[in-house]
Amino acid sequence: QLRPVESGGGLVQSGGSLRLSCAASKFAFHWMIVAWYRQTPGNEERELVAEITLGSKNSIYSDFVKGRFTITRDDDARTSSLQMNNLTPDDTAVYYCYLRTDAGHHYWGQGTQVTVSS
Repeated sequence: QLRPVESGGGLVQSGGSLRLSCAASKFAFHWMIVAWYRQTPGNEERELVAEITLGSKNSIYSDFVKGRFTITRDDDARTSSLQMNNLTPDDTAVYYCYLRTDAGHHYWGQGTQVTVSS
């Protein structure tokens, strides 16, 4: 099954930083909107963390990460990154890379675990 591949998760102390990466070498990446979602413990739903549009023209962030997280994309390398700073235990979650096209095709990665200790 075709999926983007996340990496960079792990255990970090509160106030620390992590950088997540999403590799999408088999995709027509430059035509795809890229987003990061997360699923926190006990929640069945995934929530949007950040999204970046084609050519990095626009990016949006959920209120709970504004000013702390930064989403980027590198169309030549077909990768996206999520820089996460000033992490708190509330950021503990499985983080997913999500790709979608205007035609409605969408792809989820398998996720990477981020755990923030207090």
